[in-house]
Amino acid sequence: MLKPLHSDGSAGATMSERVELDRESNPKAVRGYAFYDWGKSAFETSVTTAVLPAWFAYIFLKANGLETTILGMDMTSDAVWSFAVTIGALLVAFASPSLGVIADRRAIKMWWLRILTYLGAGSTFALAFAPMFDISFQWVWLFLMFLMANIGLNGAGVFYNALLPHMGTDDEMDAISNKAFAYGYLGGGLLLLVHLVMVMMIVDDTGSNPDWVIPFVMASSGAWWLGFAMLTFKYVPEPPIENEMESLSFSESASLALTELRKTFGQVDRFKTLFIYMLAYFFFIDGINSVTALAGIYGITVLGLTTTALIATILVIQFVAAPCAIAFTKLAEATNTKYALTLSLVGWVVVVLGAMSFAPLALDAHSDYDIQYDWDSDGDGIADHSDDNIDGDWYTNEEEIAAGTDPLDASSHPPELKSSLQQVRLEGSGQYVISTGANAYALTIAVEGDEQDWTSDWMDVMAVHQHEDYTDKTVYAFDDPENEYLISSTNDLDRMAAFFATFDQESRFSYNVQGGPLDASSGMGEKHPTSLGDGPLDAIPSAVRDLVWQPMGINVMFQFLLLGCMAGALLGGSQGLARSLFGQMVPETRSAEFFGFFGFFGKVAALLGPMIYGILTVAYDSRVGVASLCILIIIGTVLMRFVDVEAGRADAQAEDARNRGIEI
Repeated sequence: MLKPLHSDGSAGATMSERVELDRESNPKAVRGYAFYDWGKSAFETSVTTAVLPAWFAYIFLKANGLETTILGMDMTSDAVWSFAVTIGALLVAFASPSLGVIADRRAIKMWWLRILTYLGAGSTFALAFAPMFDISFQWVWLFLMFLMANIGLNGAGVFYNALLPHMGTDDEMDAISNKAFAYGYLGGGLLLLVHLVMVMMIVDDTGSNPDWVIPFVMASSGAWWLGFAMLTFKYVPEPPIENEMESLSFSESASLALTELRKTFGQVDRFKTLFIYMLAYFFFIDGINSVTALAGIYGITVLGLTTTALIATILVIQFVAAPCAIAFTKLAEATNTKYALTLSLVGWVVVVLGAMSFAPLALDAHSDYDIQYDWDSDGDGIADHSDDNIDGDWYTNEEEIAAGTDPLDASSHPPELKSSLQQVRLEGSGQYVISTGANAYALTIAVEGDEQDWTSDWMDVMAVHQHEDYTDKTVYAFDDPENEYLISSTNDLDRMAAFFATFDQESRFSYNVQGGPLDASSGMGEKHPTSLGDGPLDAIPSAVRDLVWQPMGINVMFQFLLLGCMAGALLGGSQGLARSLFGQMVPETRSAEFFGFFGFFGKVAALLGPMIYGILTVAYDSRVGVASLCILIIIGTVLMRFVDVEAGRADAQAEDARNRGIEI
């Protein structure tokens, strides 16, 4: 029983009497709160996970090839991407606790939520302007805008999460938190569905997406985020502040924040359970958020997934995650929040271990290869496999078969001649028709660097043309496989053999020959997605591919989809319950401060995970980076054993009583 005290210590009515420690939820405010997740998830799905990683990887590859040198280090696109996530998290992490301290003493939670939302959504919209710049700067612009958007997202998350303890009672916390995450999965999923339809259905005359499609995805994601956030701003009230302090200058606010933070760190014994949980949270959320942030770029760069495949996978994840978030709420109600959260963490360990076993199937069919050579017997520019007159005798293969003559022999043909012109046999010698495969990974030649020099040296035996977007310099690009008017061919077998010898360990392309004198010749560079290499952990995907993926015919898209569905099923349980469990052990009177620490631990974690991934990827390879994320989740799961939730709730209630002058 809580009793308010007078300043002299006697029981009686005070201002604190009007403040409830455990308030029933307001349905309209809860919906408004959930709509913020609905809006911001567009950035987390369409932008961060599905579309932008592929766009960034493509532009990075186009400008630099597989690697570029930054600060003296050779970095791949996924390493650069991981550092963008890292820097954004770092900037927010150290500001969060201080801002939280001030937000607990001034009614500014909603104000900060607005400002940081404008920053995040505005920067997301600005991603659409990348094509306005030269190709060498486009990836830099994407890096900078993505960095700013991440700062807005992560910073807004501190104040958004700090609202949770004010939204309802402890018993309602799981339901409110997971409802918000369910809204997020549905909202992000619906917009992602629109984007998937656009990417698949809107094509130009060449069969490719118009240049405006991807920028539209970026702009609409920013507008979606800001638009639904307006419902949050409208329906969620600013939480009341007891004994609100007067407005302070910047230096005074900073000084107060630092003083209060030092005081909080001196109160570790008072909030022992909460700090143990924050340490556990630091590790497991680091691994989980790093996986979700880097999954897209990992799929594109390492596994060679197409943009469409990636978007489709993420879309399925969203619609799996929404009902599973509610299911984890039911599990928490049937058991407890801690048990349900721990179960989800064990599942994440399985998911990350599974991700390490991903491997594109070994190239098998001729059409799987990046550069394809098809024999053209009569030299008419049409490969034999699609030519209706292979021997060039003016009769189709079907006509010759019907007449009983040999369609492979120009001297064997039906006796009837259709015209005098057909009495003259086409004197074309055999040649190879050269084309490129449909895999998007293989259709980009880096604008700068060795690949352009390589292409220039061997363009006579490659399916390439001069890029029309460059007038100040000569830039070569692969022929579009859908453009029937771009036909390359050669009959110089020695030149072809010399070209094949250039597919050394530095190459990321593959070739295959079908028919003719060089039939069945094939090869690939060690940097091709299907070439697993000899990294410390490459034996794992190699073995799993040989034993599981290849025999069952499960390609990398379906591998990604399978594990993605598992991840989607766990997202609600891990993120929603993690936030809910923290909210149950946080003093309501210091919610912003402690959620600032929550944000600090989460953002430093978001700093650590991608940084470790980036460093290990540079030092070893991407699969070693993935293994490090699994270790982080395991550490956090073990630490959860030492979290006494009831003790944490008691500590929070005692702190609220002290701050409100209430005797328990």
